[in-house]
Amino acid sequence: MGLSATDDVPDYQSLMLPVLRAAARGEQRIGAVVERLAGELGLSDGARATLLASGRQTVFANRVHWAKTYLAKAGLVESTRRGHFRLTPRGSAVLADNPDRIDNRFLSRFDEFRQFTARAAEPAEPADALTRAVAAAVDLTLAAPPMAVEQTPDEVMRAAHRRIETALAEELLDRVRLAPPEFFERLIVNLLLAMGYGGSAAEAGRALGRSGDDGVDGVIDQDALGLDRVYIQAKRYASGNSVGSGAIRDFFGSLDRHKAAKGLFVTTSTFTESARQTADYLSKRIVLVNGEHLARLMIRHNVGCRIEEVLHVKKIDEDFFE
Repeated sequence: MGLSATDDVPDYQSLMLPVLRAAARGEQRIGAVVERLAGELGLSDGARATLLASGRQTVFANRVHWAKTYLAKAGLVESTRRGHFRLTPRGSAVLADNPDRIDNRFLSRFDEFRQFTARAAEPAEPADALTRAVAAAVDLTLAAPPMAVEQTPDEVMRAAHRRIETALAEELLDRVRLAPPEFFERLIVNLLLAMGYGGSAAEAGRALGRSGDDGVDGVIDQDALGLDRVYIQAKRYASGNSVGSGAIRDFFGSLDRHKAAKGLFVTTSTFTESARQTADYLSKRIVLVNGEHLARLMIRHNVGCRIEEVLHVKKIDEDFFE
């Protein structure tokens, strides 16, 4: 049997070093990198044109994107604006060592990448036996030898799905942090609407347009008549800037002044342990949503992302053969 055009396309790990070297030339547009690398690697027209099953992206472009994503998780490149990225000081130091190859095993020397792969292996929800098996086996690329863990096709598929969603969540948060503050307000509006709160978009937009209103960033209705309301505080912080207990107490005071019984505190970063304890001990119900939880909610309710492809997994219909 002859080789297909896909067989001529380098795997995404083999593309990591070329992508990193491309970033050394300055800020890069990912689409331009795809085209330039295809030429530098001498890909045939067939290999360049081979599409994924979804028909929306070529195999080569998909693998270049994944190579860039994994480099970003290790802190070797960073996003600058939509569709663009650049080399980081860490990436520059790696290139200065003139490595022969960069792959997942190489990237595992960086804490951020190990944390990323660990998150990809942890189910977001309570796991059944199959999901736990997937979590235990998900990171085959870092295992030695590769065949040490035997996976069923179901396990491979679910592990890949979890890895894709983890990378998507990280990218969503990166995009939100780079966006202007008013975008974060619109994001909260769209998310709450998708979750069934707020009535119409216009009403929700007005409700959340109260920036600086006595410590409350917005109010949104839980029902059509506005009999029950949720007060909102939104903080768009960088990943290393955690929300402390003082901000929770200030929000509690704002809720008290508004005679509100419940509040929602959303941040793109994290909450300190003292902030979580403070929220638990206070007399009003305050729900804390950190960046990771925010990204999961966005994915679950299709806010800022969309379904690219649906795979139908079928099994025998036993009733048909009765």
